[in-house]
Amino acid sequence: MSLRDPNPTNSKKPKRVAIVLSNPAVSSTTGWPVGFWWSELSHPYFAFQEKGYEVELFSPDGGKCEADAMSDPRDPSGYSASDLISMGFIATPKLAALIETTKKVAEITLARFDAIVVAGGQAPMFTFDKATGLQKKFVEFYEAGKVAAVLCHGVAILRYVKLSNGEHLAKGKTVTGFANVEEDFADKAVWSMNLLSRDKHIMPWRIEDELKKIGANYIQSGVWRGFAVRDGNLITGQQNFSGSETAEAVIRALGE
Repeated sequence: MSLRDPNPTNSKKPKRVAIVLSNPAVSSTTGWPVGFWWSELSHPYFAFQEKGYEVELFSPDGGKCEADAMSDPRDPSGYSASDLISMGFIATPKLAALIETTKKVAEITLARFDAIVVAGGQAPMFTFDKATGLQKKFVEFYEAGKVAAVLCHGVAILRYVKLSNGEHLAKGKTVTGFANVEEDFADKAVWSMNLLSRDKHIMPWRIEDELKKIGANYIQSGVWRGFAVRDGNLITGQQNFSGSETAEAVIRALGE
């Protein structure tokens, strides 16, 4: 009688990934409601599921999260109309329900997860300065040698996170994140629609500028091009079109 696993392709313990979404907020620059960006959840989630990973959703405060309107493929603006992966996520009740009851970041444990992935959207720019629990958890993963990834405006966290020695985690690291040229593009787009006066910007500060200030080696691949970079166990994705690239970098870092 054989005691071999009847399904050896699934005999390996699956990797576990914690995806962190920002909680809903209100922009201090525009007054608009802001949240996470759908593709920065759905594209990594899809890539991880394809590899057989176990994925759980968290947010700094837990509870229901809200997406930025223009990231929804059904939004009248049509900005994300071609994002079929996000549409599939939204149209699948079991998946759509996941953002209704995210767990608190405090519930993420090193022992349970192999990687932490922080999604972007507009809200991180207005909330991550106060998300000290998330900041500590991100550093905890990084210093333990586990994969710590951030994407798009989620890279805002690197402005605040410091290592145990007091230095910025991103200092001396090669990183990417939402680029100045993309911020310029976004500002001009809302100006052209008369949604914002020309003396205002959508974002209160810029990721590229701040990363350079703290001594990071910031790089980018051009406007709206999918791009992610890995420096050791730190992975950063440029913007909302970089979800798949970021997930692929995480998968490679996990030895898959």
